[in-house]
Amino acid sequence: QVQLVESGGGLVQAGDSLRLSCAASGRTFSSAAMGWFRQAPGQEREFVVAISINWGAAVTTYADSVKGRFTISRDVAKSTVYLRMNSLKLEDTAVYYCALRDGSNQPRIPNEYDYWGQGTQVTVSS
Repeated sequence: QVQLVESGGGLVQAGDSLRLSCAASGRTFSSAAMGWFRQAPGQEREFVVAISINWGAAVTTYADSVKGRFTISRDVAKSTVYLRMNSLKLEDTAVYYCALRDGSNQPRIPNEYDYWGQGTQVTVSS
């Protein structure tokens, strides 16, 4: 059974940085994509970023709202991805969810992902 365990959320001030981690376990992944989504109260779950999980060059997809501020990286051997969030804004406040799907595609639609973490709260204050 695949499990995704997230960590690293918290309360920060606008302009601060934060790093999230997501570790996958339960099976090996020869070709997969891991990504982050976020959901603010009363809003739909929103795509943030995704990265390929394989032994080739990393392929990433970013939402326009976080380009230049967020950076995703990976440790393939550990099946772990990291999300470095810089220059955080009030509108980045949300529950951040890690997601994983088999295959190389990196869709922006939540239903395209097979596995989900429990979510970690990120709150940005002024």
